[in-house]
Amino acid sequence: MSSVSSSLRPTCSGCGKVDLPHSMGCPTCAKLGLPPSYFCSQECFKEKWKTHKKVHKAAQATVEQWRESKHLDRSVFANYNFCGPLRPFPASFPMRGVPGGGKIELPDWALTGIPEIEAKANRSGAIPVVSDPAELEKLRASCKLGRKALDVAGAMIAPGVTSEQIDTAVHDFIVSHNAYPSPLNYRGFPRSCCVSVNEVVCHGVPDSRPLEEGDIVNVDVTCYYQGYHADLNETFLVGTQGSGDAGLDADTIRLLRGTYESLQAAIAMVKPGVMYRELGGAITKVARKHGLSVVRSYCGHGVGKLFHCAPSIPHYEKNKAVGVMKVGHVFTIEPMINLGGYEDQTWPDSWTSVTRDGKRSAQFEHTMIVTETGVDVLTKRTEKSPPFRWDVD
Repeated sequence: MSSVSSSLRPTCSGCGKVDLPHSMGCPTCAKLGLPPSYFCSQECFKEKWKTHKKVHKAAQATVEQWRESKHLDRSVFANYNFCGPLRPFPASFPMRGVPGGGKIELPDWALTGIPEIEAKANRSGAIPVVSDPAELEKLRASCKLGRKALDVAGAMIAPGVTSEQIDTAVHDFIVSHNAYPSPLNYRGFPRSCCVSVNEVVCHGVPDSRPLEEGDIVNVDVTCYYQGYHADLNETFLVGTQGSGDAGLDADTIRLLRGTYESLQAAIAMVKPGVMYRELGGAITKVARKHGLSVVRSYCGHGVGKLFHCAPSIPHYEKNKAVGVMKVGHVFTIEPMINLGGYEDQTWPDSWTSVTRDGKRSAQFEHTMIVTETGVDVLTKRTEKSPPFRWDVD
């Protein structure tokens, strides 16, 4: 896979031309230490300058806000070399306690932070099957609740809203329906959902940073309801629809569209008898078409009574995943796709994964079950789901 990312030629940030024979880097991006932005010609650079310079302003504002913050414990970030413009912001409140007052069914890590049942079950490598109609209805109910929770988050996406506010809304909604937000205290994760902005690949920890016009933000929600976990995420555009209004360049549109299409291509393959390792090829084919790369460090996974279980589903081609799809298998597909190289690294908070080159990353995820005739996407969008604020055609 590394050969794919290293062979990608620069793509014009103005018009979107791929595999340029010649390119020109933006000198201001270089001066600010931002990931390089390329343009196919002086004319394209001048034409898109009004839109492109908003990237510089946003980056400068973010860095200045971080420097002025008096409450962030910077000790864990001492001497850390950030890959891109995003910085961690202070936490406005401590980690929440166990919700529900004893009325909510809890996963085993809610109190200890350790998913012991999951660890024991995964030693066998067996893929769970959901076949009992009553159990399937519980799974569906959890997935419907997860969808509604993500829709609550999606409807909030706007400049000035913080990821902590999104996390609070998701937490309150899930708990109000007598369910548990699965990420809370999972291996010590301090919040109830993941919110990943711009160059964050996944597992972003919600904090007090306000979202800015032109940001892209992924919200990853999992809820535990009636004994089943439902896992899904989507990437939204911050601001009004349209590249001119939101300050988007062609790269961001290409990333969002390519990531969304890669998930749809993989879902279209799901049916009994398909090998799990084949999904990565379909995802990579779409990513390559858009001049994008596929993250290799994180996989889709089985889900249901366990938060994470077999099968493991890599999203890149030529992987060695084991297993064949059978009726009743429940799992997620959740490709993380990058504008630049596929490599990632983790912030010193031990959670936030970012692109190593500082370029943007996007992700979409669904929970699904294999049926006799193909697949049923249990967390699919509804007519009430908020728009992504970008065109998926």
